[in-house]
Amino acid sequence: MTQPNIHPTAIVADGAVLGEGVRIGPYSMVGPRVVLGDNVELVSHAVVDGNTRIGAGTRIFPFASVGHEPQDLKFHGEDSRLEIGERCTIRESVTINPGTENGGMLTKIGNDCLIMASAHVAHDAIIGNNVVMANYVGIAGHVQVGDNVIFGGTCVIHQFTRIGSHAFIGAQSMVDGDVIPYGMAIGNRAVLNGLNLVGLKRRGFEREAIQSLRAAYRQIFASEGTLRERVADAAEMFKDAPLVQDVVRFISEANDRPILLPRNGHTSE
Repeated sequence: MTQPNIHPTAIVADGAVLGEGVRIGPYSMVGPRVVLGDNVELVSHAVVDGNTRIGAGTRIFPFASVGHEPQDLKFHGEDSRLEIGERCTIRESVTINPGTENGGMLTKIGNDCLIMASAHVAHDAIIGNNVVMANYVGIAGHVQVGDNVIFGGTCVIHQFTRIGSHAFIGAQSMVDGDVIPYGMAIGNRAVLNGLNLVGLKRRGFEREAIQSLRAAYRQIFASEGTLRERVADAAEMFKDAPLVQDVVRFISEANDRPILLPRNGHTSE
C-alpha cells in the first residue's frame, strides 16, 4: 500500500479521505468532506473543498478552486455535491462548483476530461467522458454535455443548454441553443455550421454511417415543412442508422432551449 505523500506546507483537514498514492503538493488545501481516489495529485496551491469526490488518477494544477459554493444567489448552504471522474486533468485557475437544490444537487464531470486553464464549470452541470475544454471556456449552470465534445478557447455556453456527444464548439462562440450530436457550432450567437466530420473520421466512425448522417442532416435542416415533420421523416427513413437516431432522439427530447439551426437554411453537409 502506497501512503499519501503530503507536502509539509499543505493543509489536509480531519475527515478527508485519501486513497493510495495520493500526492498533495505545496500550499494545497483539502477540506474535511473531500474524497480523493487513488493516485490523485494536487500539484501545488490547489484547493479542494465541499462535498467533493475526485476519481483515481486525476491531476489538479496550481490555483484551481474545486468544490467551493456555487456562484448562484439562490444557493443557501444546501449539502450539494461535486463528482469528478478518473484520469481528468484540471489545469491552472480552473473553477468547478457543486450543485444546488434547484438543479439536482450535483455537478458531475466524467472520466478522461481535459479542462484547460481558467475554464469554469458551474453548478449542476453534467459533463460526459473525454470532453476537452480549451482555455477560458465558460459552462453555465445546468448545462448538459455529452461524451467526446471539444470546446474551443473562450467560448461560453448558456445555462440549461445541451451539447450533444461528439459535437465541436468553435473558439469564441456564444452558444445559447442546443447543439445536436455530431454537430459543429460556431459564432456569436452561434449557429449550426454542419457536422463535425473531422472528429467523426478521427474517431473511426465507418464511412457508411457518416454518409447516412450527412444525408439525414440535409433532410432535417431543409426548408420544406416543419422541423418536427422533418425529424419524423428522418427517424423512419434512417431507422437502421444509429448516428441518425442519436440526433432524432436529441431533438425530440428538447425542452426549454431552442435547437441551433444553420444560418439561412444552409445545409451543405
